[in-house]
Amino acid sequence: MGVPKILLTGRPGVGKTTVIMRTLALLERPRASGFYTRELRGPRGRLGFEAVTLDGHRQVLAHVDFHGPQRVSKYGVDVAGFEREIVPHVDPAARPEADLIVVDEIGKMECFSSAFQAAVRGALDSPLPLLGTIASFGGGFIAQVRGRPDVELIEVTAANRERLPAQLAARLRQVSGRA
Repeated sequence: MGVPKILLTGRPGVGKTTVIMRTLALLERPRASGFYTRELRGPRGRLGFEAVTLDGHRQVLAHVDFHGPQRVSKYGVDVAGFEREIVPHVDPAARPEADLIVVDEIGKMECFSSAFQAAVRGALDSPLPLLGTIASFGGGFIAQVRGRPDVELIEVTAANRERLPAQLAARLRQVSGRA
């Protein structure tokens, strides 16, 4: 089997991002590049989503107060900011020092960006391992990625989410030879 291209899927809130962050902590990988997403909450509840690079740069991806043509539900999506601040962290050509690409997530909001789609294709085609999350459903780019023969889809559930980080870290260590 080749270099792992592992994408976690599952219902919203099941713990996909937590599995990724715990896996990274077990790997102690300072040369991983990519991003994770997190909710932005306020007194009114969920206000939007923020993308955070693994080296700490933050960019609001979507917010209830953003207006514009790219929308998912009540959230406007800042495609230009996402492309400027986050997408380069996914592109292996822009991160030659990286030994792992992390993409949390391949979803509707992120897929408004053609630059993101190109960076993800580049990461999937690269010799680097990839660990990420992907929407459970969706057409277009989401369906293309889910259908790739080199992508392994793992559904995160309440029953497996505690053991997945150790299993994923062990697989990724084998590829890199790092302890």
